[in-house]
Amino acid sequence: MADNQETSDKPDLAKGIAEAELVDGGMLVGHVEGASVLLVRRGEDIFAIGAECTHYNGPLAEGLVVGDTIRCPWHHARFDLRTGEAVAAPALAPVGCWSVERLNGKIVVGKKKPTPKHELPAGSVPQRIVVIGGGAAGFAAAQRLRNLGYAGSLVMLSDDADLPVDRPNLSKDFLAGSAPQDWMPLRGTAYYEKQNIDLRLATKAAAIDVAAREVRLADGTVLAFDRLLLATGAEPVRLPLPGADLPHVLTLRSFADCRTIIAQAETARSAVVMGASFIGLEVAAALRQRGLTVHVVAPDKRPMERVLGPQIGDFVRALHEKHGVVFHLEETASTITATEVRLAGGSTLAADLVVLGVGVRPRTQLAEAAGLKIDRGVAVDAYLETSAPGIFAAGDIARWPDPHSGAAIRVEHWVVAERQGQAAAENMLGGRRKYTDAPFFWSRHYDMGLNYVGHAEAWDAIDVDGDIAAGDCTLRYKQEGRTLAVVTMGRDIESLAAEAAMEAGVATA
Repeated sequence: MADNQETSDKPDLAKGIAEAELVDGGMLVGHVEGASVLLVRRGEDIFAIGAECTHYNGPLAEGLVVGDTIRCPWHHARFDLRTGEAVAAPALAPVGCWSVERLNGKIVVGKKKPTPKHELPAGSVPQRIVVIGGGAAGFAAAQRLRNLGYAGSLVMLSDDADLPVDRPNLSKDFLAGSAPQDWMPLRGTAYYEKQNIDLRLATKAAAIDVAAREVRLADGTVLAFDRLLLATGAEPVRLPLPGADLPHVLTLRSFADCRTIIAQAETARSAVVMGASFIGLEVAAALRQRGLTVHVVAPDKRPMERVLGPQIGDFVRALHEKHGVVFHLEETASTITATEVRLAGGSTLAADLVVLGVGVRPRTQLAEAAGLKIDRGVAVDAYLETSAPGIFAAGDIARWPDPHSGAAIRVEHWVVAERQGQAAAENMLGGRRKYTDAPFFWSRHYDMGLNYVGHAEAWDAIDVDGDIAAGDCTLRYKQEGRTLAVVTMGRDIESLAAEAAMEAGVATA
């Protein structure tokens, strides 16, 4: 209600506020009939939208206005200020949107607007679309197709037995035990039925006939398509070690993988994580929160140094050690037994549970067998179309021309996969939207959050502003004076500004 604890100290926007309270470029949070509402002024335009991001309830008032959109400070979701629509992942649902009037020197918020409906012109769009993949890119594409008004046949094939899930949470809150299982599906079964999305779980695509425009399934079923999206994702790398096939040696990619790790963690006392990657260290943090003794084994000199450099690498190591993780760096495993991991250096670690976090490889077999161009991934153009017209690729398998780095890149980030799925959906319907979003990901370790914008495979300088140890800093990764990537901790607005600058083509020092 309007007088509850969250809104009682904020203005009732239905009664209005003085225009002078909202300056140009300003934002103000109030309420309307119990709903938290954000007012945004941009010149003479005043907008009223829901104040919380629909992804993880991030405070939009702490975000950044760019054009007619507002970007969430936490995970960079974007909303249309005029309609409330979620225009860029990771938010997949709109925020509320209200009418605004100026009356007698006041700004008054009126009725809530209906969510706008899009309708595509008949006869100008494909009638049959097939999406191969039940991950971030596949789901985001299917949802965007329906949101854009596409009413034709839409088949979504997933070789996973579970509904599409919020994969970042698999190595974060859910694995740590602080998020319930019913949070994990991106949408429930009823959503797919209501949207007439023919979601086929535990279904494997066996081959693509480019000339015939058909997908053949493992069971022999043949599906015709006018447009096809390949979003097959990546699969974990398994180490060729003696004992790597034992039942307590696990990888983390699917919801089922995560449930298996949790089940084994309930009786395990000690765990060894192989690899000091983002996934590996998030798993280490989650298992520590469950009370297990955790050792991390990796050949690197520092955790995540290849991606984040030595400064963040040292900080991350110290953070995990503070929480009880034991590192064995510049070290590899030689053998895994039922109770221990033997290291090449001669040490032996007790291990009731072993999690392999040594990277993933793109699942390009279907594309390669179909004769599509492969370049350390599936090669696509700026519109995410492959070498075969009408066949698109998005997510972990796609290598696209990145305007920010000036190179063709492939990245394995959740938000990138979702946004590419959304862009591919528009282009499958005849749009000509170049994919120009700056890559973004976030990582969380205990109470430390890290945001990364851009893409730097190599750099010759890292400029550090702030205090890394205090979790209040900005790092700029540069090559020949040009900023390729920006990492922030505790500086959300700087991360958003860096993202906007990259997408605007503005050089940053």
